[in-house]
Amino acid sequence: MPIAIRLLTDEDYDAVSALWNATEQSRRALNPVDDTREGIARYLRRNPNTCFAAVRDGTLVGVILTGHDGRRGLIHHLCVHPDCRRAGVAARLVAAAEEALRQEGIQKIFCLVFRDNDAGNAFWERQGYSLRTNLNYRNKSLNPAIPRGD
Repeated sequence: MPIAIRLLTDEDYDAVSALWNATEQSRRALNPVDDTREGIARYLRRNPNTCFAAVRDGTLVGVILTGHDGRRGLIHHLCVHPDCRRAGVAARLVAAAEEALRQEGIQKIFCLVFRDNDAGNAFWERQGYSLRTNLNYRNKSLNPAIPRGD
């Protein structure tokens, strides 16, 4: 069955949420505010042309949330259903997001990958994303409902 890549919409939320919650690596990256229906709708309003869904036979099987601040692109979430992995779906989603960012004048992209996600880190390396070891990633939650992280 062919897989189509299209822009992500608000109407995709239930399928996206189910996909994210079906895999451990994606589930652990979620937070209870930004990854709600309202949080994703807000993100899509801000980034209407850079987030994509992979669809097979009417079913969402992959998703990438990508945005930018006018200077740098950021891939927030990439997830492909386990049954569709190793078929090029993730690479197609990344290529669509990269092209969309190019069209918006973005020249550099980064993504965050859990250090212990060996398959994810290997994938990003194959996509040409280098590992930065000279930076510390720091975050601060302004909402007590969002976990601080490790």
